[in-house]
Amino acid sequence: MESRIKIYLGIDWGTKRIGLAIGDSSTRMASPFQVVSDLEEIVSIISYEEIDEIVIGEPLKMQDIVRDLDKSYVEFVEQLERNVQLPIRKIDERLSSKHADSLPGCKKTKAARDAVAAMLILQSYLDTLKRDDFM
Repeated sequence: MESRIKIYLGIDWGTKRIGLAIGDSSTRMASPFQVVSDLEEIVSIISYEEIDEIVIGEPLKMQDIVRDLDKSYVEFVEQLERNVQLPIRKIDERLSSKHADSLPGCKKTKAARDAVAAMLILQSYLDTLKRDDFM
């Protein structure tokens, strides 16, 4: 018996723009999706795309300090948790935007970079999962 394909949403949070990426358990590949400006747009996308799990980049400092997280980021995650009843995974996103900038062929607009950064965040998460985790 085959399980339903799980759909993942990757989020690269920012105070001005929020990059989004989508991936699934079938291909185990993340793709840039779009850039939005607020939580309401994300909640709408989660519903429309039938998202099963959310992966959000956690903007840690280079010294691995979690206690110094941006207050706006913490509030955003708390609001997200209140508005969706899905698993939310936080993963280290340090240097994801710089990595996105370094990829050949990427548009150099900030919006495009944010969606690519979300893709890199989500792909790094998908790469850590074993086949059984997708079922």
